[in-house]
Amino acid sequence: MGELAQFIALPIDLTESGLVAGEPFRCASPAAAIERAKGYWQVFGHAGAVAFVRSGYPDSRTTVLRRFGNVPDELQI
Repeated sequence: MGELAQFIALPIDLTESGLVAGEPFRCASPAAAIERAKGYWQVFGHAGAVAFVRSGYPDSRTTVLRRFGNVPDELQI
């Protein structure tokens, strides 16, 4: 059985408490996740955004594809 992969775009917002992750959005491909994250940052005005891929089950790995704008340190992988 092949390894499952989820491509995700995650907006980041700046609040009084600091940088906070928004609602993750599943995408069909790595390119779609990168474009969605870029849109969150440039078009919708979020403080930042991250595109990443999560693969494997039950032991999952997360690989950051691209970062845009301000991103929390734990996502600076």
